[in-house]
Amino acid sequence: MSNRLLGVGLVGGGGGAFIVNAHGKAILMDGTRRIKCGALHQDPKLAIQFAEAWPYYIRGYPDYTTMIAEEAKLPLGDRMDIVVIVTPNFAHFDPAMTALEAGFPVFCEKPLCMSTVEAEELVLKVRELKIPFGVAHTYIGHWTSRLARYIVRSGLLGDVRWVDSSYIQGWLASKIEDVGQQQASWRVDPKQAGISGCGGDIATHALMELRYITGLEVARVSAHLEKFVPGRQLDDHFTAYCDLNNGGKAQVRASQVCIGFKNDLGITIAGTKGTLCWRQEESEKLTIMLPGQPDRVYWRGAVSPGDGFLPADMPQGLLVESTLPSGHPEGLHDAFARLYRGFEANVRRWHMGSATIDDGSLYATVDDGWMGLAFIESCVESSERDGAWVSMPKAL
Repeated sequence: MSNRLLGVGLVGGGGGAFIVNAHGKAILMDGTRRIKCGALHQDPKLAIQFAEAWPYYIRGYPDYTTMIAEEAKLPLGDRMDIVVIVTPNFAHFDPAMTALEAGFPVFCEKPLCMSTVEAEELVLKVRELKIPFGVAHTYIGHWTSRLARYIVRSGLLGDVRWVDSSYIQGWLASKIEDVGQQQASWRVDPKQAGISGCGGDIATHALMELRYITGLEVARVSAHLEKFVPGRQLDDHFTAYCDLNNGGKAQVRASQVCIGFKNDLGITIAGTKGTLCWRQEESEKLTIMLPGQPDRVYWRGAVSPGDGFLPADMPQGLLVESTLPSGHPEGLHDAFARLYRGFEANVRRWHMGSATIDDGSLYATVDDGWMGLAFIESCVESSERDGAWVSMPKAL
């Protein structure tokens, strides 16, 4: 098991689904994983056609229930080892639960599903089976996100006072869903996306970045979800003011109507001893600001333990896990691959009967997925009550 290629089975990914391209490249990047099969569309005929048109041979199935049942009959080494779900939100829960019950680890696009009720069922099933489950919060896979996590959690910035985590886009500034834009159409449809559009789609990324780096949780929210484009069913602009569980404050912001903005995910963390800034569109760079000193800009691969700022006992694994020398920019595919790398390691341990380490340091877990939905539901409730403060539910 330790050396053989791991097989991946896709649920979704046909018919112009853009996110499958990033998943596909990340799956192949290390040469230790490969897509073996797929149920690529909800229409059985199209599912088979898309599989036949795949760039290399994969087993095509008419639907995910057939794929999971048939793959479970095959011997290890021939069957899929992991189910990857890349469908719209409404089609996450059932394939995930079906895969888990058949004994397959799952890596699922975010948000985890449509509600905390569904999410709780998945959390409890994962705990019962002790099986790996990952959620595709891509941006915590950036090397600099991991460096930021170490810096903040080591106390080098002191106690966290304020966090501003945001994700700003402009692609939904007009009603492009009315002209058949596929990626827009399902994201603004409550039946397919859930109770929040912009919030569920990208504010969950901003929340995950906050939680991943700081280790803090949101205790209360006062939120406003707005629809700037007339006639749109779900929010396209999202603002949440937050109390953190350490007494600090935060703002989680997202917008899809800011013309000219592309994928501007960014976070500022202000502590009692210094401030950290990071932006996804300049993902190689991390800026630290300390009192009475020039700003320090750190680049991926160009920092070393004992360099005068980072302590000599900093974990080596954090620094050597980068796959490219400094100055050769990584990107989205590398961040995705870093998530898959950690998930693969846990799947291999699980296959060998060892305890997995789904502690949230390598990829977002099913518990993180539940927390994202709990945040969205709390923010929707707050917004419906004109920004009233709403307490977040405790983690399961």
